[in-house]
Amino acid sequence: MRAFRVFFLLLVALAAAGCATSHVLTGTPRPPIDPAQVRIYHGPPPGGYEEIAILETASGAFTYGEQNKTDSVLRKLREEAASLGANGVLFQGSADGYGGGGVSVGAGGGRVGGSSFSGAGVGVNISPRQKHASGIAIYVPNPPPQTAPPPPEE
Repeated sequence: MRAFRVFFLLLVALAAAGCATSHVLTGTPRPPIDPAQVRIYHGPPPGGYEEIAILETASGAFTYGEQNKTDSVLRKLREEAASLGANGVLFQGSADGYGGGGVSVGAGGGRVGGSSFSGAGVGVNISPRQKHASGIAIYVPNPPPQTAPPPPEE
């Protein structure tokens, strides 16, 4: 029973580590801020910026739907940047990970001591492919104003 408990805890720790966001410091971190204050930039912001860290993350192991995966990696990039005091993330890109769902079928049989036996099995993997993303945590001294979305056409 103890071995099962240790195996289960190890499995949970590995699963949690697979969802973690990592960073490599390339500048000086600042005091943490609210993730809602972190903006995503798809190009260098006007007026310059200070680089703080390189970020990498992945969507959750059971995140389904492309939009949900994208939302997940952007949220994680914002949270990690905010923990370093960055008010922006210079988005570097995203890619789909390995694997995905699949079905496996197996069968076997044999004869031992005058008795025969057979067996069959089906395995199903329902975990989706993860989305991986990277960005650079930056501090923008004078961030440009947020642009309002255009009013809906009537």
